[in-house]
Amino acid sequence: MAVQFNYIAKKGWKPKNSDENYVITLLKIELDESAIKEVKKQGKTEKELFEDAAGTVAAESSTGTWTKVYSGKDSGIKIAEKFRAMAYDLNYEKKMFKVAYPIELFELDNISGLLAGIVGNIAGMKMVSAMRVYDIRFPKKMIQAFPGPRFGIDGVRKLLKKPKGCLVCTVPKPKIGRTAKEQSELAKILFTSGNGTYDGIKDDENLTNLFFNKFDERAKLVLNELKKAEQKTKNKKFYLCNTTHSDIDEILRRAKLIKKNGGIFMMLDVVTTGFAAVDTIRRKNPGLAIHAHRAMHGFITRDNSPGVHGYGKLFGFSVSMIFLAKLFRLLGVDSLHGGSPLAKMEDYGEAIYIKDVLQTKETKSHNKIPSLGQNWWSIKPVFMTASGGLHPGDFEEVLSKLGDDIIIQFGGGLLGHPDGVEAGVKAIEQARDIYYKKIPLKKFVKENPNSELAEAVKLWGYGPRVVY
Repeated sequence: MAVQFNYIAKKGWKPKNSDENYVITLLKIELDESAIKEVKKQGKTEKELFEDAAGTVAAESSTGTWTKVYSGKDSGIKIAEKFRAMAYDLNYEKKMFKVAYPIELFELDNISGLLAGIVGNIAGMKMVSAMRVYDIRFPKKMIQAFPGPRFGIDGVRKLLKKPKGCLVCTVPKPKIGRTAKEQSELAKILFTSGNGTYDGIKDDENLTNLFFNKFDERAKLVLNELKKAEQKTKNKKFYLCNTTHSDIDEILRRAKLIKKNGGIFMMLDVVTTGFAAVDTIRRKNPGLAIHAHRAMHGFITRDNSPGVHGYGKLFGFSVSMIFLAKLFRLLGVDSLHGGSPLAKMEDYGEAIYIKDVLQTKETKSHNKIPSLGQNWWSIKPVFMTASGGLHPGDFEEVLSKLGDDIIIQFGGGLLGHPDGVEAGVKAIEQARDIYYKKIPLKKFVKENPNSELAEAVKLWGYGPRVVY
């Protein structure tokens, strides 16, 4: 490493008053085999190469570069040395470490600029064959530089006049195919079937403004059915209407149309639109809660290697969903997809921890998932959305693990009911009702074999049939 200064902290060093003065990240790397062979030829050890790599991460993401540079008058070297990042808490066995960045390195209200620094170029290092960024911890001043969620959990509950209990919603299936009129008809069935307690309908991420289902027409028709259903059932409803577009002005136009037609929520694909779009929409939207869908996140967060939770070897480059969840809560979404506690990759309860990241005032670090925790100060807690192969037979386990402040999303798990859509609504109503009445799911099914819930369980059982 031919950088200007030392970017490795002395053993035992900790950033002083970190929640005031530093942004901190937590990473794991794998050393390239050819790099290991090369340093051994030079008489160095793998331990020294790891230190070299950790220091290069801190250097490249803060004030360093690949070689020594001019250090005379007007070179900026003194400031660069003073505010350089430091790699610390090196774990030589797991190849994990933390990096502490002085807050002077960043604009406090600029997430795009922050990310360009801390993860911008570090994945290009030749001595590293794999890397995962597990977590980030924001200092107080950076937290305070963002407005955070406008509504959060309590605000959304007030809009819906529902002070407690989970929310349920359905994504029309097939994903694409219904016309705007047909989608509004489905909304009418969802909102008025059974006891009329079904909460919401959500656009699929593929459904934007298509020739057979135009955005403006769909929004007006569905929201019209929503208002009529509210009058009929005396229960508030929501429509997660997909405003996603690569033109931010068009997103805002769509949001205003939703607001004008009585909607309370807008849906936004936060990964594909980008961090700048989310920040802009939060600051400029006309007063809608923001439902954050995470399409494309798997290409950034998914890692099937043994080291995904820090205890084995990594095979690729990624950031965790925990990392993204923190960014989007800070940017001000009101609900965010966080996975399902029943999914195969949640060996250590990652979905449950993501829920904590989204909802606690002070998130603690996890004892098995690499994490840093976070004090959120003024940032409101937000709803987590659980989805992916869920059906009425999953209710008991999902709610027992994730609690009440979640949106449980059903697509095929409602629309695939053998007795039709109305029966699917009733099955979910029954599953939700008995959970809050503390009636075991299996007991209810046994005692009510002809119920809609029993029919659903007969088809799908008590676990997810599709795992995303």
